Amino acid sequence: MTLPSHHPELRAELEQLATEAFRPELSGIDRLPTLEIARLMNGEDATVPAAVAERLPEIAAAIDAVAARMARGGRLVYAGAGTAGRLGVLDASECPPTFNTAPGQVTGVIAGGPEAMVSPVEGAEDSRELARADLDALGLTPDDTVVGVSASGRTPYAVGAVEHARARGALTIGLSCNAGSALAAAADHGIEVVTGPELVTGSTRLKAGTAQKLVLNMISTITMIRLGKTYGNLMVDVRASNDKLRARSRRIVALATGAGDEEIERALAAADGEVKHAILILLAGVDGPAAARLLEDSGGHLRAALAAAEG
Repeated sequence: MTLPSHHPELRAELEQLATEAFRPELSGIDRLPTLEIARLMNGEDATVPAAVAERLPEIAAAIDAVAARMARGGRLVYAGAGTAGRLGVLDASECPPTFNTAPGQVTGVIAGGPEAMVSPVEGAEDSRELARADLDALGLTPDDTVVGVSASGRTPYAVGAVEHARARGALTIGLSCNAGSALAAAADHGIEVVTGPELVTGSTRLKAGTAQKLVLNMISTITMIRLGKTYGNLMVDVRASNDKLRARSRRIVALATGAGDEEIERALAAADGEVKHAILILLAGVDGPAAARLLEDSGGHLRAALAAAEG
């Protein structure tokens, strides 16, 4: 069988990437006791937070830019292939229950579509055209942000998504795990968390995947904090869609106000179950409609609504 002519060039390109590097000193790990392999893997994982810490200024600058656009009604869109794409979809899917985000406000597109969440879709990650089509289906605006995610920083789907989004006037972020990546270069904000060679050569679902998860956690969580989705470190916009979250809602109101159970139940009833409104009712001594007006006037920021009520 004859390989396509581009394979030697691609192999040479991959050999230059730190995430693909071979570590001879680990070539005998399959002969080690399981506990020793676990210790080696745990030691590798322990290096990831330090690699993320080196990029905190770039991460913070990107988050401020995202929050400014989302405050104007923009959306946060993750785009990637394989593990990177799955992590983006995962982060997006956790925003509605945690922060009560509107449908589509935070979303993820993955090369190959929903099927690729559970099984590989051959060739999808190599298609810039597929990335453009997936983003065009969303109708991007200049207030939107597209975060391309790729461990290698060269995945055509992720790079193509960022290039297309930038051409449409959207804010772009390129998150990779190699220095000097095409993805970071294509984006308004490049974030390169260099995690180095993997325990299992080229398995970037390991350290690189962990680094990407940490950064995506920061992007979504801190953006939501900036948008007033928390009060201190309390999830005051939590969507109480099951028994656990309903119990959590009551605990959040209690922690924020110090009120007793009966007061909390009355406030939540007056607020139609909205945690943020219930806290305002209890702390500012207003009724449900007044709490709703104060929060609307403050853009959903509870501290600002409390200050307005007290003023």
